Amino acid sequence: MRDTLGVLLAGGAGERLFPLTRDRAKPAVPFGGHYRIIDITLSNCINSGLRRVFILTQYKALSLNRHVREGWTGVVAQELGEFFELLPPMQRTGANWYMGTADAVYQNLYSIGSEQPKYMIILSGDQIYKMNYARMLEYHQESKADVTLATLPIAPEEVSRFGVVEVAQTGEIIGFQEKPATTTVRSPFAPDSVDASMGIYIFNTEVLLKALISDAEDPDSKHDFGHNILPNMLGKKKMMAYSFVDENKQTARYWRDVGTLDSYYEANLDLCSVSPTFNLYDRSWPIRTRVRQYPPAKFVFREPGRTGMAIDSIITAGVIISGASVSNSVLSQDVRVNSYTEVDSSVIFSHVNIGRHCRIRRAIIDRDVHIPEGTVIGYDPLEDKRRYFVTPSGLTIVTRDASLFENPVDPEFLKRY
Repeated sequence: MRDTLGVLLAGGAGERLFPLTRDRAKPAVPFGGHYRIIDITLSNCINSGLRRVFILTQYKALSLNRHVREGWTGVVAQELGEFFELLPPMQRTGANWYMGTADAVYQNLYSIGSEQPKYMIILSGDQIYKMNYARMLEYHQESKADVTLATLPIAPEEVSRFGVVEVAQTGEIIGFQEKPATTTVRSPFAPDSVDASMGIYIFNTEVLLKALISDAEDPDSKHDFGHNILPNMLGKKKMMAYSFVDENKQTARYWRDVGTLDSYYEANLDLCSVSPTFNLYDRSWPIRTRVRQYPPAKFVFREPGRTGMAIDSIITAGVIISGASVSNSVLSQDVRVNSYTEVDSSVIFSHVNIGRHCRIRRAIIDRDVHIPEGTVIGYDPLEDKRRYFVTPSGLTIVTRDASLFENPVDPEFLKRY
């Protein structure tokens, strides 16, 4: 990996995660209470021995930049030429911001050239998975490929969300379609499935740079890897498919593009189960993050109807559950849940204060929100839609500017206390 440079694309707007991405980049969205989404890919880099990584940012990147700078730059040895370096658009090649995934890399040719890598790994900062990139690089070298795509099998009805890869028995790629409505292509290794691109690519650097320069000169290009760079290489360069090897060590391979509110919510709640699909506790593949200084979590009061408790939940540092009940939920740092409140199946971001006598169910509450006493969320869809952002599945998103009112406390709720 010493001859390899990682380029992590972390500049997307994450429109399908709105309103969580209204004030932050998608890779900076909290995950699992303790982490940010980008921590998963950066941990894969460290665990794979990839220690030279450019992180390309653009959209509302303040919190992302701060998180990487304070939590990751000290992980690598700069005196050995290792780095996790943030690269915002510097307009070296023109007056435009990043116009696509390929253009983002093209605009940083100067920085790439200064490192003189033999290979380049293109990564995304908004996916949840465990992968050893060194294994993929070894496959790339052994197959003498010009470009290698990481792939995983998906159901045919899911193809509109992925780049579809047509793979020969030898593993060579003979076709590529970016997010087709349907396809007749099937995997030679799993006849009922389709091989999909994971958005993880390894290029021989010389091959990639020539392709980027040619693409930049094409006025009709979308300057995107999936739409332009990869299709234009078909039949001209040796392209290989690398079948995803999951370091998560579960029966089914785990890879999630948490690009929608519902998929993001489900991935978080899975972590609360007795045997979660995505294992955060695997010491052989640690997930790292920026460590904040908070006191330990605390649970107080043990009175009838007023017992501080959490069941099947993730509770992080600085949380105080004061005479409240929390179940099947993820609570980030510095959250306070006050007496006689019930929180169920919810994801609570940091610095949230939930007042007394509240009932909250199937909600995501953004950071720095104060929930007034007696608030009810997740029980009346019409009322929730009047005040909050609600997905078609009924998931309620509460942000700092939500028009919260001092709701009267539900008498039936109070009868139990």
